Amino acid sequence: MRLAPQPSAQPLRLTVVLLLATAAIASPVLSSGCPDRCVCDDQLVVQCAGQHLTRFPVNLPLATRQLIISNNGIVELPPLALNYLSDLVYLDCSNNSLTEISESTFGNLRKLAYLDLSFNTFTRIEDRTFGPLASLVMLRMTDNPGLSEIHPDAFVENAALQVLDVSRNNLTALNITSLIALPALRSVGLSGNPWSCECDNEDLCLWVHLEGFKFQDEGQTVCGSPADIQGRRLGEVGIQLRTLCHQTLGSWDYLFFVVIGFVIFAAGTVSAWVMGVIMVLYERYIKKKDEQLDVDDEDDTNETGRISRARGDHGNGNLKTSHNV
Repeated sequence: MRLAPQPSAQPLRLTVVLLLATAAIASPVLSSGCPDRCVCDDQLVVQCAGQHLTRFPVNLPLATRQLIISNNGIVELPPLALNYLSDLVYLDCSNNSLTEISESTFGNLRKLAYLDLSFNTFTRIEDRTFGPLASLVMLRMTDNPGLSEIHPDAFVENAALQVLDVSRNNLTALNITSLIALPALRSVGLSGNPWSCECDNEDLCLWVHLEGFKFQDEGQTVCGSPADIQGRRLGEVGIQLRTLCHQTLGSWDYLFFVVIGFVIFAAGTVSAWVMGVIMVLYERYIKKKDEQLDVDDEDDTNETGRISRARGDHGNGNLKTSHNV
């Protein structure tokens, strides 16, 4: 019994080789080269870590999906060069000398899901800095010794954010208004900051108390001031601050009571005036009705008198007629 000849594998190999060659030629990673002192692979990953760079690498492949520039001395992220990388999903800028970022820095990075800005020299995060990053899932911004302020609206548009780590900075207070509104947020790192545990930071302490499961190293998230509660956990003092910070009335409370008192006084005055008018009108109505009844009674009496006199006159007339007869 003869077996049917097996098809040759040579044409298949040639086809695969041709396809790979075509893909390689069309790939922006390979066709546009690779920055100096960086390594690029066919997975669209550009690795520039630890190369003593002082400037952002140039001639990056436009299709880059992962860019790692950590452990260098880069001082600036140029918006123009960075925003050409519209397919970027992973960006590691940790351990550099970055001092400033803004909304324009990430203006076109709609697909970016991971961003690491740790170990830099930031001092402040501005309004809507991360607003363009609609797909951002994880943001690490730890170990910036001078970072003392984060704008309340810095994360207001990051609805996809799940992990935020701002540990080991110089933060004393954090406005949580936009953070508690983020629907996907499930992990927050706050440890290693000199947090103020006074009334102006009451909301943060209470949030840590109520949702402690969200906070990484919650046990190391402690008060830096005032001195009498230094070292105590934020979650531990949350309820205590809630009680202490609302013992006295503020100016707005007094204004509220004044307004309420005026409203009650005005309402009472108007009600009394309306009741007085109603009573006067009612009394006038009753008086008029009584007068009408008196008139009717007097008319009835007069009518009865006329009838009686008429009957008397008629009787007298009959007597006179009988007498004459």
